[in-house]
Amino acid sequence: MKIGFLFPGQGSQFVGMGKDLYEKYECFKDIYDNVKNITGIDVAGISFEGLDDKLDKTKYTQICILTMSLGILEILKQNNIQAEVSAGLSLGEYSALIYSNLLDFEDGVKLVKNRGEYMQDLAPEGNWSMAAIIGLDDEKVETACNNASSGFVVPVNYNCVGQVVISGEASAVEEAGKIAKELGAKLVKTLNTSGPFHTEKLMESAKCLRNDLDKTNYKKFTSKVVKNIDGTFYKDEDNYPEILTKHIISPVRFSKSIETMLNDGVDTFIEIGPGKTLSGFVKRMSKDKQVNILNIGDVESLEKTINFVKENKDE
Repeated sequence: MKIGFLFPGQGSQFVGMGKDLYEKYECFKDIYDNVKNITGIDVAGISFEGLDDKLDKTKYTQICILTMSLGILEILKQNNIQAEVSAGLSLGEYSALIYSNLLDFEDGVKLVKNRGEYMQDLAPEGNWSMAAIIGLDDEKVETACNNASSGFVVPVNYNCVGQVVISGEASAVEEAGKIAKELGAKLVKTLNTSGPFHTEKLMESAKCLRNDLDKTNYKKFTSKVVKNIDGTFYKDEDNYPEILTKHIISPVRFSKSIETMLNDGVDTFIEIGPGKTLSGFVKRMSKDKQVNILNIGDVESLEKTINFVKENKDE
């Protein structure tokens, strides 16, 4: 069995996420307490009760999702369950980098707190939107964006074969969606996110984060991590500040990331955090392979996963 961890990104959040884990596992609760001490943010209150509707605000969404993923990792660590490879969607890459030891816990938490604040507070004013184009190949989605004449719109998340997310001005996203349908898209779904994420419009956010990244201490990887920006493995000689700066303004190549993990021999994928979105991507990308796809988002799915891995770890 070769395990790969997957960490979700923004958009997977929901009020109540992680609450049952918090109530049952002391080590999970400790992670929330540590994050609160580092950031001053009541992550538990926002995640479990949705205080003041903060959970859907980028400056809180990111730190809340990260904290849940790190809490689950702590439970898995105590059960001696580890991964040789990991990847995360956008924000989720930071969970992977903390797990792999490149970033220590406190530095990683501080970076994600600041990243969320920059992406919310420094985003240009405008009516921004994101939409998932389903059932159309990458090139046709790119054509739909190029042919939209009512404003700025570009592909930003290449999630899996047949699913690409576009982002930009709301009118242009709507127009590109209509063109995509004319080109054969099965579905165009508007997403619960705001802001021109993973586009050049977040250049100011990227510049501010770069200052933080340049001051960060990076350690040696203890496991492999796949990069969002090109779907290849990080290398020890990589310029980490440059990569993570580009990360904010570049498309996410998650379909390539899954492909890389499959080609590396990963046969058991475990999604760690709210939702099952990434599990669905793997399912679509691995139809011709024998793989196990699990997710951990609550006590029941956690215990199911722990039992499965312990029963099959020698295979």
